[in-house]
Amino acid sequence: MAKVISTIRGAVREVLLARPEKRNALDGEMLAAIEAAFSSRPAAHERVAVIRAAGEVFCAGLDLTERARTAHAPSPIEPMLSAIERYPLPVVAVVQGDALAGGNELALHCDLVVASTAARFGMPLARIGLAPSWFLAKKLLDSAGPVTVRRMLLLGEPLAAQRLYDLGVISHIAAPQDLASVAAGVIERLIDNAPLSLAAMKALIVRAMSARETIAHDDVDRLVEEVRRSEDAQEGMAARLARRRPSFKGS
Repeated sequence: MAKVISTIRGAVREVLLARPEKRNALDGEMLAAIEAAFSSRPAAHERVAVIRAAGEVFCAGLDLTERARTAHAPSPIEPMLSAIERYPLPVVAVVQGDALAGGNELALHCDLVVASTAARFGMPLARIGLAPSWFLAKKLLDSAGPVTVRRMLLLGEPLAAQRLYDLGVISHIAAPQDLASVAAGVIERLIDNAPLSLAAMKALIVRAMSARETIAHDDVDRLVEEVRRSEDAQEGMAARLARRRPSFKGS
């Protein structure tokens, strides 16, 4: 069975993460499939794209088993997230369970997030000796603001969906049993709206939020690269895979 299932039903393009046995952790095959789904131009009858996930967890981030083998390479997730952000139609994430690390970024790169009250959002990178790139940190700051981002990154603790809804980080929240119906209502509202208006509005928002891309950040990129190549990063990923407490040495 495919790990990512992309379908078009009427006005809705749906992308389903279908690797529940691995908490929908994103490997290279999945990243390429999601990027492909959002790189193709939508048909004239399409109005909205939806990202869902099978199982109890929305997405646990990058597959650490695979990532540990390519730890010195740049993060492979950014082209996929960029494709979602720049997709011409509104993209809705329906988050039924935890969205962590790359899964958190996946949700926040969508235009609207409809989340279950059972879901948590987090960036536990410091717990495995990693740091987000400029591209990923910029999206967090755009979406959540510096106080919440400090809590997510420096403490590495997941925040409840209700908390992020109260802060205006995610757009809709529902009890688990009501998630499907609330998401359906959001999707139907988008379908009913004028498609040219939606496309123009999304382009305006993406352009306005891209201002941080012009900020010089070469020095920050170098810091992140040092973190990615550090012994602590290797230790952190190994410890997470072995389900033990990491021993960080600052090197």
